[in-house]
Amino acid sequence: MVVMPIITFIGAGSVVFTRDLLGDLCSFPELQSATVRLHDIDPERLATAEALARRTAEVCGANLTIEAHPDRRAAIDGANYVLNMVQVGMFEATRHDLEIPAKYGVVQTIGDTLGVGGIFRALRTFPVLEAIARDMHEVAADGAWLLNYTNPMAMNVWFTTAATPVQNVVGLCHSIQHTTRTLAELVDVPFEEVTFEGAGVNHQAWILRFEHHGQDLYPRLDARIDADPELRRRVRVELYRRFGYFPTESSEHSAEYLPWFLRRPELVARYRLIPNEYIDRMVEGLEEYEATKALLASGGELEIERSLEYAIQIIHSIETGEPRVIYGNVRNDNLITNLPDGCCVEVPCVVDRTGVRPTVIGDLPAQCAALNRTFANVGDLTVQAAIQGDPRLVRHAAMLDPNTSSVLDIEAIWDLCNELTAAHGDALPEALRVQL
Repeated sequence: MVVMPIITFIGAGSVVFTRDLLGDLCSFPELQSATVRLHDIDPERLATAEALARRTAEVCGANLTIEAHPDRRAAIDGANYVLNMVQVGMFEATRHDLEIPAKYGVVQTIGDTLGVGGIFRALRTFPVLEAIARDMHEVAADGAWLLNYTNPMAMNVWFTTAATPVQNVVGLCHSIQHTTRTLAELVDVPFEEVTFEGAGVNHQAWILRFEHHGQDLYPRLDARIDADPELRRRVRVELYRRFGYFPTESSEHSAEYLPWFLRRPELVARYRLIPNEYIDRMVEGLEEYEATKALLASGGELEIERSLEYAIQIIHSIETGEPRVIYGNVRNDNLITNLPDGCCVEVPCVVDRTGVRPTVIGDLPAQCAALNRTFANVGDLTVQAAIQGDPRLVRHAAMLDPNTSSVLDIEAIWDLCNELTAAHGDALPEALRVQL
């Protein structure tokens, strides 16, 4: 069975995602005649993405139709799937998100999900998401799906479903895939023999079941942690010990969503955290982009491996009808009953020809839901700030952020938001560009 969907990559200059997803696409024989449309606002990066796509198809022997579009609307016209990977403002904007708060004493590690970094990253991403959704509503194929990889995941999906007509939206992350494999390794059980279930909010979901042939594996994990003092220096292990369920996000990410780990230098040292770590990661990303560009120019060997990403698996299941279970970030329509309706939750989803169908979880454990609600509070206020055009709500979001509020008083939080507002300028929604 050969299918020929039109798949559009927005932000295709993100060569790591583009490379991995193209490799996944070519690994399915049924999808090797698809049309791949690439869009990026940077002409050089778009040209690199096109060269990468053509080379990948050649190496894999795939009959992909590859198009490069500097115009986003043309890239979306008639598309069945739109994959969003944009990073608005790139390196300089991310430096603002991390370095300006650091001047005030707010330590962040990644700054792309929650906290003042996540808030302002969301606010400069929302206008782009709104434009993508408008194009999809007007010119994409009927029933087209938006598959979002851009952080802050929960806020972006929440905004899109609340503020745009596009409702076929699922946010995709790889934290659950990697976490469950890490846990299987820690308890020395083959991953293929593990049964698990996770749910919560993206970057703060919980492994609710973790079993081997029906036997709970958490006691084996407890024994491993008790025997290894170094494991107890990981933030996510500390959260598991205190909350009773293992969190799905890395220690580096998790630390900055909470008030307990970054507020004093000795805590940063104890939990082996690296302030502003994402700046180094972005430098590595820029270096990898240059290396990829040089490899393509020289004709060097291109390594292509199947990734753990869900996007192409979703496309394959919808196009062929082969059922799969993936973890998706979707609107909470009574899926997790002790989290707010309408927020974005991460739950198992069944995918087949009918689309992506989320699983009803019911109540999370009370302590897990309570922590998730502190996460959701920041997201709610940030989304409402953009929808209502109210800059006060931006400050309210920062005031309720656990990490920021553990360090700064109210006046300093407002001063910090004013400085970040000035730094990001026209990238923010017009109504939110004011100083208060």
